Amino acid sequence: MKEVHSEIQINATPEQVWEVLTNFDRYPEWNPYMVKASGTLVAGQDVRMTLQPPGKDQKSSKSMLTIVKPNQELRWQDFTVFGGLIDHEHIFTIEELEPNRVRFVQSERFQGLLVPFTWKSRSASTKAGFEAMNEALKKQVEGDTAG
Repeated sequence: MKEVHSEIQINATPEQVWEVLTNFDRYPEWNPYMVKASGTLVAGQDVRMTLQPPGKDQKSSKSMLTIVKPNQELRWQDFTVFGGLIDHEHIFTIEELEPNRVRFVQSERFQGLLVPFTWKSRSASTKAGFEAMNEALKKQVEGDTAG
């Protein structure tokens, strides 16, 4: 299994981060990586994402939410046409460090037969996308909480 990981500290409560992170309707306004998202935040339900990895073409995916723990964790598993070739699980976690300060972690785990052949390109663009999104999330949350 291979993993891409990025984290950032945000000056806000877990509830404030969760509110921005789970408001899929507003993703086009602030999110440079996950430019569109829709779905119901219930484990077992589908979510649709349109990703814009830096330097790559947009791609859309349909995933199933596997964990929805408000203010703590959001996780989904991507559907693939041919399971076992490239499977991935996307994970967001929010960890309170102190009052009004959290660590936001975004990671994705990849496994399957084709992962070794696509890893170099996939990991670089995914990491860049995560970092852009994390910075934008920080700016959005901290801007929302400043007023």
